[in-house]
Amino acid sequence: MPTAQSPFGPALDAWRPEPVTTGDPLPPGPVDAVSALLDLPEPAAATGGPLPPLWQWFYFLHWPAQRALSADGHPHDERFLPPVPDRQRMFAGGRCEFVEPLRLGRPATCVGSLGAVAPKRGRTGEMLFVTERREYHQDGRRCLVEEQDYVYRSGRTADPALPTTLDERAVPTAEDPWQLPLQPDPTLLFRFSALTANTHRIHYDAPYCRAAEGYPGLVVHGPLLALLMLELVRRNAPERRVRTLAYRLRRPVFAGERLLAAGTASGGRAGLRIASHREASHATGEVTFD
Repeated sequence: MPTAQSPFGPALDAWRPEPVTTGDPLPPGPVDAVSALLDLPEPAAATGGPLPPLWQWFYFLHWPAQRALSADGHPHDERFLPPVPDRQRMFAGGRCEFVEPLRLGRPATCVGSLGAVAPKRGRTGEMLFVTERREYHQDGRRCLVEEQDYVYRSGRTADPALPTTLDERAVPTAEDPWQLPLQPDPTLLFRFSALTANTHRIHYDAPYCRAAEGYPGLVVHGPLLALLMLELVRRNAPERRVRTLAYRLRRPVFAGERLLAAGTASGGRAGLRIASHREASHATGEVTFD
């Protein structure tokens, strides 16, 4: 944990959250809802069917009471949110190991625990990196191990590298053999927030985004970018079984911008990325197969 010499030390000295276990019967409803969100063909969501990689994010959800939410939409003091004053949160990336797929219609558990905590200094000041670890079990077996990395800043300072206006007409291009375009709009972000129990206002409250957090528009969810990259694998290599995924969220993208998920497979690996007309790699990922 951080020491007293860290600018985050005083707020974190007594922070020792215990592991949290959540259960879910894994009904097929969320699979149907996500398939509709992504305009996928009618899914075969049946008891015993495998849950696609990363779709565990639509289960094991936590809905705090409305009175427990702070001004930015996050809970005041829930689970693994650090007690940093006036915190600003960013999802930075993560890693997943898929031992075997979770099966729909069969009870499963998720054990969440606090992993690494590290203060660092970045371009916009002091930051706190927090890793949350999750293990998913079903039928007495460990099926999935996941780590998610978050970055917290105390106070809200606009990033001078962000665009001040958004171009919704510019189209990104790539030479990668795997390509999947998407132009997320506020409706898609709203539905994704609901499906993941995400109450962070940067995804649905445009005036708040601009005035409080310095963004030019609604921020596209980091998990949505990761899912979009994995859709490249599902659509272009459906016979390959994903064993591991490592992804990094580098620069935000915003509602209305045209995005392109692009990827290239070689042997037992695939390199993935999210491009816009502004940058070639807003997010990157690497998948390994059987």
